[in-house]
Amino acid sequence: MNHMTNRLRVLAVLALVLALGNPVFAGGGRQPSSSSPSGNTSDVSGKLMIYTSIYEDVIEALDEALEKKFPNADIQFFYGGTGNLQAKIAAEMDAGKLGCDLLLVAEPSYSLELKERGLLHPYISPYADRLAFDYDKEGYWYPVRICNMVLAYNPEKVAKNTIPNSLRDFAFDSSVRGLISMGNPLTSGTTMAAVTALRDKYGYEYFQGLGNQGVKVESGSVALTKLQTGECKVIMILEESILKVREEDDSKLEVIYPTDGTIIIPSTVMTVADQWNANKNTKLAEAITDWLLSDEGQENIVKGWMHSPIKNFSKLPYDGIPTTQIMANQIPVNWENVYRQREEIRTRFEEYVTRR
Repeated sequence: MNHMTNRLRVLAVLALVLALGNPVFAGGGRQPSSSSPSGNTSDVSGKLMIYTSIYEDVIEALDEALEKKFPNADIQFFYGGTGNLQAKIAAEMDAGKLGCDLLLVAEPSYSLELKERGLLHPYISPYADRLAFDYDKEGYWYPVRICNMVLAYNPEKVAKNTIPNSLRDFAFDSSVRGLISMGNPLTSGTTMAAVTALRDKYGYEYFQGLGNQGVKVESGSVALTKLQTGECKVIMILEESILKVREEDDSKLEVIYPTDGTIIIPSTVMTVADQWNANKNTKLAEAITDWLLSDEGQENIVKGWMHSPIKNFSKLPYDGIPTTQIMANQIPVNWENVYRQREEIRTRFEEYVTRR
């Protein structure tokens, strides 16, 4: 049985998510280690499990690249949305051991939580000083891809100047009432980051506005279909979803970079500490971290329609605008709020939006 078959079988168990738990762990972990990047990775071997919320087609491309880069390693992926992964990990913490060695998650707040609970292994990557975005200076987590929460519309159905061009108007412009869509912060880490940033900027009145608008809370694929048919006039969605269909399907859907600011979401990589990880292979986890932050790894990220967190990286995702241009007009995200106030924000969102 080849490596790819094993990995695809792992991907297929998405639905097998365990129940939530809520343990508290003391801090700990080894002192940061460091190594020099090496072009020869054939001596890195063993098994490694990665839990990730990256889109499955991007995982498949990363899987192929990693198999070539680490020919003697058996690297597997488990895919799940952020909410599902958090539930799975919480249950595994209750059992005293995680089923993974490396995590590629949607945003930094979960990294803050896992670091605080003492579940992460610190590693000082030689590529860290290339990053244009914040990272953990003790080496517990690094951003490896940049997702941008934007608006999108179908120019074949509506004119851009007749619909909301700001995230604020998305929630308050009555001309699109019943004709808007967004993701679910209860299951999507990027949407959770976005609604926290919007709550911080506009207050809980923003959630009330979304409820009054009759916003549809659904998956990105469903929202894209409704945008194509005209059932929705404007949607809140990740930029990469629009860039993907523009390249792969020659779609005419267009991104609107919101006039009040794009919500920029760095997605992080973390290594699980030895006392918690599945395969006791931090050497391979560190090597993969370095590869993800290298030019070769970042080229694979950009091919997946996401932006690179590297300063002045030479490549952009298909049809994407320069990262610096997006950074010049953004709504900031307070990652401590995303972590500390997660349950309160989810409860309020349900109250004002999904239960209406």
